[in-house]
Amino acid sequence: MEFNIKSGSPEKQRVACVIVGVYETRKLTLAADLLDRISNGFIGDVLRRGDMEGKLGSTLILHSVPHALCDRVMLVGLGKERDFRAKEYREAIRASIKALTQTSANEAVSYLSELPVKKHDVEWMVEQAAVVTLDALYRFDRFKTRNEDVVREPRKLTLAVPRRSDLADGEKGLLRGLAISHGMKLAKDLGNLPGNICTPDYLATQARELAAAFASDVEILGQDEIAALGMESFLAVARGSVEAPRFIVLRHWGGKNREERPVVLVGKGITFDSGGISLKPGEGMGEMKFDMCGAASVLGAFRAAVEMKLPLNLVVVVPSCENMPAGNAVKPGDIVKSMSGQTIEILNTDAEGRLILCDALTYVERFNPAVVVDVATLTGACVVALGHVATGLFSNQDALARDLVAAGEEVGDRAWHMPVWDEYQEMLKSPSADMANIGGRPAGSITAACFLSRFAKNFDWAHLDIAGTAWKSGKDMGATGRPVPLLVQYLQDRADIALGNVVRRGRPRREAPETAEDDAD
Repeated sequence: MEFNIKSGSPEKQRVACVIVGVYETRKLTLAADLLDRISNGFIGDVLRRGDMEGKLGSTLILHSVPHALCDRVMLVGLGKERDFRAKEYREAIRASIKALTQTSANEAVSYLSELPVKKHDVEWMVEQAAVVTLDALYRFDRFKTRNEDVVREPRKLTLAVPRRSDLADGEKGLLRGLAISHGMKLAKDLGNLPGNICTPDYLATQARELAAAFASDVEILGQDEIAALGMESFLAVARGSVEAPRFIVLRHWGGKNREERPVVLVGKGITFDSGGISLKPGEGMGEMKFDMCGAASVLGAFRAAVEMKLPLNLVVVVPSCENMPAGNAVKPGDIVKSMSGQTIEILNTDAEGRLILCDALTYVERFNPAVVVDVATLTGACVVALGHVATGLFSNQDALARDLVAAGEEVGDRAWHMPVWDEYQEMLKSPSADMANIGGRPAGSITAACFLSRFAKNFDWAHLDIAGTAWKSGKDMGATGRPVPLLVQYLQDRADIALGNVVRRGRPRREAPETAEDDAD
């Protein structure tokens, strides 16, 4: 789809569809009111007949609106005006795109991007409109020989801004939105691929292609090199699979120089998780192809960051393997030594993500990182705690946790700060090793984070448990692309601070003008 930014009156748009908003109580937005005036109250009459009440997410398409140059006018319900905030804005955008795909309109101008949303500016409005639009249009049908659920994608979408002076900010927002969307698409595509395609070697190939496309550095370590580093914990997980493990390192040099301390993102890359000897139940095991969504999300965030040319040094690390049962697979009760030298008693082979991440966290110390964020579909306990709404967030620095939470709130990719208190560390005690890899059923997501924290004592660290947010089950099963938006916003915030810029979050948006400017095509 082609995107465009413009400033102009809705009644002058000679396109297939113009999209405007209606609040509950049938109050028209500025753009809708302009169309109503030129049509001699046509839209108001339709609303008074009760065909639409402005309920959030509802849509109504009107044809042949008098004196309007467009073929159709789409009315989108915005809910109560006093309650219209960022969440409602995204929902309205999504509803408008879904309705648009049910028409034959191949070009549209949306005036929803002009709506006033408290504490958000034009750049944010356009960015979020682009992200939500492309997310709504995403389909994964690569392996279908016949697709009966064909979605008609419009050829062009123009996002309106209130003034000509807003065009530059709108263009900036569009570039950001497209970059985030490209990163989300990469994460979703990788997550949705089946395990027989998306193997550790496939992830390594994708990293090489990413590095080549954006002139970044890449290093892929094979089994012998991993062993030479002393990553026995990582290799213990990989032992039962015929697929060789890969340790992927990507570097983007966007900072002032290569000595500038980087942000490091670590992603769990278990391309299929059977549970190993602690075998998972057969029902739902097919969804364990999504167990590499942590890896997919950090690769997606890397793609977005380098496309945006963020002025910071960024390192992405992905330990990748399969977790399979076999005669040589690691067994419950086995003890392994991590790269850090600490020993681990493996009481459950299905708690494997932390076993590969702990060696990755030790490895990244060599970069002298400014901050490390690991991302993993780590625990079912996090799904029990937070459901599928918020990502679990754990950190050894409260300030870092606050920054990540705030970044997630800004882009609608929410996280919730959870504890890693010392009292929980007691649950990981082992009579035979330095620690056990599980702490029992209570506080399962917390004890998993506490395990990782033992390997992150030398740097500021945060852990994102995305087990509940990385993919959807059921008829709409598929990867969500989360937490790419959160990670990219966090990186953008760090880059803004480094440059001495004001972080966009919370900057008031200018109010819409009394009348739209007369810029017609």
